Amino acid sequence: MIEVLRQVSGDSRAQLVLHPPRALSARQFVLLFAALAGLMLFSAGLGWLSGNVFAPAFALLHCFLVGVALRASWRSGDRREEVRVGPDCVEVIPAAGGPAAFRAHPYWVRVVVEEERVLLVSSGRRVEVGSFLAPAERRELAATLAGLLAASDGRNR
Repeated sequence: MIEVLRQVSGDSRAQLVLHPPRALSARQFVLLFAALAGLMLFSAGLGWLSGNVFAPAFALLHCFLVGVALRASWRSGDRREEVRVGPDCVEVIPAAGGPAAFRAHPYWVRVVVEEERVLLVSSGRRVEVGSFLAPAERRELAATLAGLLAASDGRNR
């Protein structure tokens, strides 16, 4: 998901906040896990009634593994990048509060699209932005960045 935050209207300063789209909210994730765990324990109970004494143990192990997988999936959605474009600097910050991974003057920065990757290139340095976005969102990101860079230094690219 691409959020464009303009700091001052009419100014060429802008900030893009990129993060992967989430299909479920935190509450929906918990409800999904509860429904899956309930179904697993119900079927394990049926197995136990049929004579399989190991079914509940395997169901608990399965619930734990599904819970770990869902948590890892949820945490992967916490990734984010910030791209700040101003008249004197372009910065790419991989996480909130972290050091800038890329910093250059906007006059020298180019947006390059290679095989579904969006790269910012300047003085031999390159950084990929929005690697976790869908291909359509990456194309939108490239167009947005090109427009912001053109507006930041007053020339058309």
